[in-house]
Amino acid sequence: MFAKEISIAGEAARMGGDILIRMLGDAHQIVKKGEIDLVTEADLAAEKAILEVIGRNFPRDAILAEETGRKGVEATRNWLIDPLDVTTNYAHRFPFFAVSIALEVENERVLGVVYNPYMHEFFEAVKGKGARLNGELLQVSGTGSLRDSLLATGFPYNVHERPERVMALLEKMLVRAQGVRRLGSAA
Repeated sequence: MFAKEISIAGEAARMGGDILIRMLGDAHQIVKKGEIDLVTEADLAAEKAILEVIGRNFPRDAILAEETGRKGVEATRNWLIDPLDVTTNYAHRFPFFAVSIALEVENERVLGVVYNPYMHEFFEAVKGKGARLNGELLQVSGTGSLRDSLLATGFPYNVHERPERVMALLEKMLVRAQGVRRLGSAA
């Protein structure tokens, strides 16, 4: 089930990722969508390629893409696309950025792919089938306690409005875990 969808999502993510790598390091025209929420021509070029692949293969499905919004009327099948998760990292050439694509069927997310082209990491998951990284099945960490765990987190785009809330949560994690990392990419 969903074999064609996961294959096409992977093709689209890799195509978008290839564009991001080709454009990495070029002078970018950066536009601020919010105080710390950026968009570049790389976001737009990757999204255009992804939309073409998904649209050609699933013309009846609706698409919600981060930069261009909704394509088609909301349907029972909706593709959710972020062509460049964490543009800030990308703009600074920090290697943690990704293409993220998911499919929602009747308001339930049933599959997703995340591709970090810089690190050559391709994640894929289908509901009920587990998740894979570069074809290898992923497993939950065997670490049994929070004290021995390495945590990863991110900050919301409105962090500057109420930093005390975020810092209070971060402090709770810092004192209870072995370490905390913030790489910026939700994907």
